[in-house]
Amino acid sequence: MGSTPPRSSSQRPPSSRSVSPRSSSTSTAAPTTAHSALVLAASIGLVAIIAATGAAIGAPGVDGWYEDAAKPMFTPPNAIFGPVWAVLYLSMAIAAWLVWRRPRSLARTRALRIYAVQLALNALWTPAFFGLGAVIGATGLWIALVVIVLLDFAILAAIIRFSDVSRAAATLLVPYWLWVLFATTLNAAMAVLAT
Repeated sequence: MGSTPPRSSSQRPPSSRSVSPRSSSTSTAAPTTAHSALVLAASIGLVAIIAATGAAIGAPGVDGWYEDAAKPMFTPPNAIFGPVWAVLYLSMAIAAWLVWRRPRSLARTRALRIYAVQLALNALWTPAFFGLGAVIGATGLWIALVVIVLLDFAILAAIIRFSDVSRAAATLLVPYWLWVLFATTLNAAMAVLAT
């Protein structure tokens, strides 16, 4: 009986040691939060680069051939495009980040892959529309139309894939898709008018 108290007291230090993993799990939470913030910043940075590149490529065309090109009556003023795209790019970046934050899975991987595909098509459309439109006229607008129709389907696929992982992320892509559908209509109308 006299030897029992030392054993129980020797068992207490291991139980007090079991508290230390809790503190170590807390210390791993901080890097995860920092990593998550870094990924969000990278996601925003990536779309910002695409937006800035598109603006740089499109600016000469907007002030050049596009200014004088035949446009449908539903064409919005040029000043609207910048702010709308800024909001849409930000929502895209946040949507991708929300998907990335979910546990690793095949659904998450597929969602992020289709997101990357639509981003590439998005980046391709501006030089196709403004660059080829300036160089080869109507033919360039038709080529740009093919690109933006592919983009329409890629965004829809991204919305579907995102909804498998995060409904909030999928919802954030819907205004982007609607705006691109409108841009598709505008692109098509200008191609027809230029032909």
